[in-house]
Amino acid sequence: MNAPVFPPLFEGQPAIGQNDPFKQACDAAKQGCNAGLVTYDLGAHQLRAAIVFAPEVALADAMTILPLCGVGFQNALGALAPPEVAVHLGWDGEIWVNGGRCGALQVASSGSDPAAEPNWVAVGLTLQFWPDDPETGHIPDHTALYAEGCADVDAVALLEAWVRHTLVWINRWDDEGASAIHKEWTGIAHGINEDIAIGDKTGTFLGTDEKFGLLLRHDDKTTLIPLTSLLKED
Repeated sequence: MNAPVFPPLFEGQPAIGQNDPFKQACDAAKQGCNAGLVTYDLGAHQLRAAIVFAPEVALADAMTILPLCGVGFQNALGALAPPEVAVHLGWDGEIWVNGGRCGALQVASSGSDPAAEPNWVAVGLTLQFWPDDPETGHIPDHTALYAEGCADVDAVALLEAWVRHTLVWINRWDDEGASAIHKEWTGIAHGINEDIAIGDKTGTFLGTDEKFGLLLRHDDKTTLIPLTSLLKED
């Protein structure tokens, strides 16, 4: 398998041993690596990868990088998969293919203060190519990419495309602000106007505010859940 090739300013780094690429990216960011580091593990059953960013805005705005990476992934898979394959994004980072959960994005940062500018933000991707266990196919709402007519999608090509499409959206974010990302993401969001559970909260997913905070209605009350609530303890 050839090593992936990334655009200028992005540097690939394979996972070391059995390392989780997301943790490896976070550890490298803590040690002061350059933005644009892409860690990855191209396994037989899964694609795992992560990208380190250095957005020069407050964390509340920098969290836009999570839905941005989701849109980048949706565009990448949409370009490589057959046209009938539908890809949608959950607010909490879940990736849905043809109505089944097929993977997820996660996010970590150097800090958690929404008003402070983080030193780094890392976004991790996990995508299921094949079920780890044949019984996995019996889990409701779960699927694997190659079970959805995408057997010709190459892991290296998909990883390269994710980085390229994510870069396109970073440039649009710089030029246009978050509005274009918001419009694109809303059009492919999973579960809007449906009942969902986020942590210990349940309600109807109404959409998001301008900073991608989730609007959740329960009875007559609408609660705003900020994207920073999704930050992982790396």
